[in-house]
Amino acid sequence: MNTEPADINAVIIVAAGRGERAGQSNGPKQYRQINGKSVLQQAISAFTAHKDIDLVQVVIHADDMELYANQVDDHKKLAKPCIGGASRQASVLCGLKVLDGKAINKVLIHDAARPFVPADLISRVLDKTVPNHGALPVLPITDTIKRGSNDMVLETVSRHDLFAAQTPQGFFHSAILDAHKKAARVQNFEFTDDASIAEWANIPVHLVEGDANNIKLTVPEDFAMAEKSPVHTIPDVRTGNGYDVHAFEPGDHVRLCGVDIPHSAKLMGHSDADVGLHALTDALLGTMADGDIGSHFPPSDPKWKGADSEVFFRHAIELVKRRGGTITHLDTTLICEMPKIGPHRDKMRGEIARMANISIDRISVKATTNERLGFVGREEGIAAIATATVVFGG
Repeated sequence: MNTEPADINAVIIVAAGRGERAGQSNGPKQYRQINGKSVLQQAISAFTAHKDIDLVQVVIHADDMELYANQVDDHKKLAKPCIGGASRQASVLCGLKVLDGKAINKVLIHDAARPFVPADLISRVLDKTVPNHGALPVLPITDTIKRGSNDMVLETVSRHDLFAAQTPQGFFHSAILDAHKKAARVQNFEFTDDASIAEWANIPVHLVEGDANNIKLTVPEDFAMAEKSPVHTIPDVRTGNGYDVHAFEPGDHVRLCGVDIPHSAKLMGHSDADVGLHALTDALLGTMADGDIGSHFPPSDPKWKGADSEVFFRHAIELVKRRGGTITHLDTTLICEMPKIGPHRDKMRGEIARMANISIDRISVKATTNERLGFVGREEGIAAIATATVVFGG
């Protein structure tokens, strides 16, 4: 029995095919590399990065478990893969059944062989997926269409209402699951996509503007073109910002960017109150749109009382690495009247470089006063602003 739908959007990525037309010398096409990342990983990343997608369910071939484990990065939105069937239609039904009971609202169904699906296309399909209707991204046919037989032209077909279908195709989960179950009982007929099953089941399907970059990789020439296309080689460079502030309390030192500095007070906080590392942690999380330090390490949890902020910073670094990111630059500005930061700047840079395992010339630590204005000017606390630059998928 289906659970009452909640506001959860899922995507099924169908990756169980063998891809014979693309050639088998390098394995199934969904695991072939394009610019350093597998086709499947790039398709997955397009959906895990989308703010309105909550769950990604991949359907794979039974023989591909090791390939999948070696070429797909873990992500909090990514469910354990399920095993598909003998056809695309059967594989989609396997994915829909796995999602049953998980309170899924809308479900998108996408072919792994389309790794370059843009975020705005995903949004358009989600927006047009409404109760009792599906959504199908399409491109108008621009070539002249001929119908022929035995090497002879029979007629020229009008193209004014003809479209090329793409994925992802969107539906309400319960409706398309029921349609797929009924279609599975139809003998000797294979539906070519999910929209055709919806049409057969009398589910109206909205046409949505597709995207020419959302190409399907089918034959070896497609892979060669994708490698050369500048559209698909633009690096995914992201910048995140972080801010933190802590008040002073009685003590004899402050910890800033992993360095203990003698002072007439210390910073107050649930952990060690290292504002520099806290701001840097938030900046790294920002590059992944993955919340903030409080959502990963709640101050209400006694587990983190007095914790070394290096734990938080390293956690964010590890998340970046798992998602295929490379940290290229970290910059933080400490805002305080006292203590003086200059004498400790290089040691701070060294500590940050050690934790992040990048060269010190990619670490910037700056300091400024607040010109005696506000709580910083009254020496009531210290603030920090940080920026992180990360390249994903490189």
